[in-house]
Amino acid sequence: MYSKRKVCIIGVPMDLGQTRRGVDMGPSAIRYAGLREKLEELNFDVKDHGNIYVSHYHELEESLKNLTAVTEVSKALAIMVDDVIQNGFFPLVLGGDHSIAIGTIAGVTKHYQNTGVIWYDAHGDLNTPKTSPSGNIHGMPLAVSMGLGHEQLTTIYERIPKIKAENIVIIGARSLDKGEKELIKEKNIKVYTMHEVDRLGMAAVITETIDYLKERVDGIHLSLDLDSLDPIDAPGVGTPVVGGLTYRESHLAMEMLAESGLIVSAEFVEVNPILDEKNKTAEAAVALIGSLFGEKLL
Repeated sequence: MYSKRKVCIIGVPMDLGQTRRGVDMGPSAIRYAGLREKLEELNFDVKDHGNIYVSHYHELEESLKNLTAVTEVSKALAIMVDDVIQNGFFPLVLGGDHSIAIGTIAGVTKHYQNTGVIWYDAHGDLNTPKTSPSGNIHGMPLAVSMGLGHEQLTTIYERIPKIKAENIVIIGARSLDKGEKELIKEKNIKVYTMHEVDRLGMAAVITETIDYLKERVDGIHLSLDLDSLDPIDAPGVGTPVVGGLTYRESHLAMEMLAESGLIVSAEFVEVNPILDEKNKTAEAAVALIGSLFGEKLL
């Protein structure tokens, strides 16, 4: 990945996967926090594709909120991610709510036979229309990518499923719905809850994650929700959960993933400037992206 030194930024100002307004401004907040400058300081060739168009008309469809609009944005994002990879760039996608992962993963998996996914998140995002308590699609993208959910979403870019359950690692989980817990057990998905992170330490968690994935996948996508961090470090998120990962733990995780050389794509999502404190969460996102792309103190 890092030998190419080429990164393409794609903004997805999506707030249709949930009901709390403001997350559509996330890409702008992350850019304003100095993302491009950070990457250029690290000697990357940076291209910014701007933002994908997102309708802001909210509606309820078949118990899922904004299904048609989310589907259309996901298709457009999948096409763009696919194109970016074809042109030799690392796709760095900025959200927006976490429903954007449906499109990102669909585009990435066009280029890999066994894509691994590290889901760095307080939530599992493994709900389906049957198990979701809210109908919010931002709680479903990982399930959709596994081929579980509404056909409009699972069939984007044809391949079903996009990822296998055994190629997923969830890190930082501390809020799971009943249906998600059942699916995790049924599919034997590897999860490091905060209990495991606290007991093992982040260094061991990332080492085990890399060892678990590297022999079974041909590329790893990182999907990082800023609510994985404790609200003290990332207050500007729509669904904060206390008792989260620390800022320093997350830097260590990104640094170790950078050293592995296995990350082929990434997205950073759920930054909500309306709920933030002086752009603190967007600045945390940029700092973590810096670590993911090899930034070190010395």
